[in-house]
Amino acid sequence: MPLFAEFLLVLVRLRLGLLVGHLADIYSLSKGSVSKIFTTWITMLYHVFKDILIAWPKRQQVKRHLPKSFAKFPRTRVIIDCTEIKIQKPTGPSAQKVTWSNYKSSNTFKLLVGISPTGAFAFVSQLWSGGASDRHITMKSGLIDKLEPNDDCMADRGFNIRDLVTKRRATLNIPPFSKGKQLSTKACTQTQRISAVRIHVERAIQRLKGFKILQGVLPISLASVADQTVTVCAALCNLMKPLVK
Repeated sequence: MPLFAEFLLVLVRLRLGLLVGHLADIYSLSKGSVSKIFTTWITMLYHVFKDILIAWPKRQQVKRHLPKSFAKFPRTRVIIDCTEIKIQKPTGPSAQKVTWSNYKSSNTFKLLVGISPTGAFAFVSQLWSGGASDRHITMKSGLIDKLEPNDDCMADRGFNIRDLVTKRRATLNIPPFSKGKQLSTKACTQTQRISAVRIHVERAIQRLKGFKILQGVLPISLASVADQTVTVCAALCNLMKPLVK
């Protein structure tokens, strides 16, 4: 096959989530050839895209392109969240146990993503088992090391990482906790303001999962290139129009 045709095959599989057998019929190839083409290209694209299209933005870049909706949060460097991808049930009992997610009631891979205020992916972690906590993934992913003094990291209430962020002399910006009491008017206003801009990370994840290979159940045969697949999909998202203006 011409190289461009192989490239299109990979893009089709990412976007439409077509099975290997289906692509083999379309391209008149064996299933083994389709798998080899996909594995080779996704690995190559991963190494090309990961540092070019998913780059941690400089503070000056963030400030220059800061959307108007972040006027109340001008120091925001990154908005983070974790998301899960359902996977085919592993055959080994130990693998089944560590990948089980109570939240999804399924076996999953879990990853941490960080977006810039414009909605572009600035950070994509490696995949973890579905049972890993948000704190553990954030601590081990390397994202905290990228924060600089006076940065704001925005997250949901579930991220128990304030101590980690503080060590970098940065600030964790999350909605206030009620602690069993009714929130004050000021706290309610702050919660609404944070939620209004934090929703963009959820929109970015939704855009990422617009690649149907990440919808449904990821075949266990793709486990060896799952990290590469997710990263390439995130990089392709960054080629789309900005989520926030």
